Amino acid sequence: MSELDIFREETREFLEQHCPQSMRNQHFHWEDAHEYYDTDDARTWLQAMAARGWTAPAWPKEYTGGGLDPEHRAILSQEMSRIKALPPSTGMGLSMIGPTLLELGTEEQKQRHLPKIVSGEINWCQGYSEPGAGSDLAALQTKAIIDGDNFVINGQKIWTSGAQYADWMFALVRTDFEAAKHDGISFVLLDMHQPGVTIKPIQLISGSSPFCETFLDNAVAKREDLVGELNKGWTVGKRLLQFERSGIGGLSGSANDKKKKKPVKKVNEFAKLAKEYIGETEGKIADNGARETILNHSMTERAFQLTTKRVTQEMSSSKTPGAATSIFKLVGANLARNGSELKSTLMGTQGAGWQGEGFDEQELEITKNWLTSRAVTIYGGTNEVQMNIISKRVLGLPE
Repeated sequence: MSELDIFREETREFLEQHCPQSMRNQHFHWEDAHEYYDTDDARTWLQAMAARGWTAPAWPKEYTGGGLDPEHRAILSQEMSRIKALPPSTGMGLSMIGPTLLELGTEEQKQRHLPKIVSGEINWCQGYSEPGAGSDLAALQTKAIIDGDNFVINGQKIWTSGAQYADWMFALVRTDFEAAKHDGISFVLLDMHQPGVTIKPIQLISGSSPFCETFLDNAVAKREDLVGELNKGWTVGKRLLQFERSGIGGLSGSANDKKKKKPVKKVNEFAKLAKEYIGETEGKIADNGARETILNHSMTERAFQLTTKRVTQEMSSSKTPGAATSIFKLVGANLARNGSELKSTLMGTQGAGWQGEGFDEQELEITKNWLTSRAVTIYGGTNEVQMNIISKRVLGLPE
């Protein structure tokens, strides 16, 4: 028996023993993640996986990660998929600030922050967008003044996902108002549990409140939590966005492994809805237009999944593509939005229900997901921003 076979057997036994049934065969949108992970079973599952570093299996062991190479990570992902296990932990710590610190942080920052991300002890949120600086992020006006060993920060951030649950924020702040707007920005980390931080959740059309307004009034960030150089935070901020977009676009190795069986499942899901709400003839969807739409969407989705799988396999264990992540974010976001819209369309008027006795649980959930999906083409950088990046940084077109 090979070493990989032994690892697979040991991993399977460990997962069967430590993954609670309530953490299996569950599906939820990221907006609802907090309620799924705020249970005793979820904490038990997190503790068991974190002890092995398997909340961050690719991270080096010196930062309490798993230190697994791609082959071993693939086995872990396959075995988790086999029992339909939820990830033991999620969030911006693992997907965004953690990888950024691994690449650009100081050794002290890595030692101080990364183990707490692996253990799930600390939750993170992102302080980028402002009321007057969204797609034009470099127009941000949140001010940070150096005061001894601290930055004193004043300003407002918006669309700060999960801020009401976060312990720390990574933020872009302006530290030089005389410099060109891209050159006067710094990247800092700050504790959310301090008097100068006020959080107000924003109610969305989907009925949830994952996004927040965050007000910083003389909030403090320590000088030791400056990531990168003073006034050079734009470079750090852009790199973090590439990690974010790689996750949204499906360039996560574990996410890609889990998608191996999804194409058939999703084709059947669309077809099932069509047959239920439109009707069928001799086992086929009765409407030719619906059949063609489902086929085209499913083929595009499958091509996208195969492309992300290839790119993931070609990447080294520690690298995420640069500007090319915008391609995957753009296509992935459009697929997610279009897929949700297709489900609602196939259901006709039953796909537009918000409440009432005339709609069942599935119909109401599909409507909620359709409304929620409208945001995926905005967060992480709008489609327009992604197309600009692709044209300039990937295709090399003139400004």
